[in-house]
Amino acid sequence: MQLRYSFRVYPSAGQRMALARVFGCARVVFDDALRACETARAAGLPFIPSGELSRQLTASKKTPERAWLAEVSSVVLQQSLRDLDTAYK
Repeated sequence: MQLRYSFRVYPSAGQRMALARVFGCARVVFDDALRACETARAAGLPFIPSGELSRQLTASKKTPERAWLAEVSSVVLQQSLRDLDTAYK
C-alpha cells in the first residue's frame, strides 16, 4: 500500500529568495550540461559521462563567472546532472 501526503508551504520572503537562488542555479547547471552534451553529439563524439559533467561543474564553480554556484548546496547541483543523465537515457 502506498500513502500520499499533500503539504502546502508558505515560505517567508528570505526563504523565497533562497529557493529562487537554488532553483536558478540548478537550471543553469542543467542547461550548461545539456549544451555540453548536445555539442558533443553534434560533433559526433560519444555521450559525456556523468563523472565528466561533475568535473566540469566543479571547474566552472572555480571560475569568476560562475563562482556564485558555490553559494548553494552541491547536492542540488549534482541532482541536476543526474536528472539530465536520466533524461538522456
